[in-house]
Amino acid sequence: MDRATQTNNKSIISLILGILSIALPIIGFVLGIIGIFLSRKASKEIKQTNEQGKGIATAGFVCSVVGVIIQFCGMLFIFAISFFAVSGFHA
Repeated sequence: MDRATQTNNKSIISLILGILSIALPIIGFVLGIIGIFLSRKASKEIKQTNEQGKGIATAGFVCSVVGVIIQFCGMLFIFAISFFAVSGFHA
């Protein structure tokens, strides 16, 4: 297989990590951050080596960002519930 027709491995890994960051609670935050860095690195490599996978790297970036946002909001929600439960807040 010619190098120009291969799909960049980092773009595939970033997409997998992006999907997992959406699906897995708590650890998804870390996976999303790793996915963001890998997708950026994959995009740079694709420009330099003329490999395939630019769309996959973009999808990995988007999924990773969405996963990080979802995980961050989830952690804020859990911390808010914990805070109000400990402080004895009653509506």
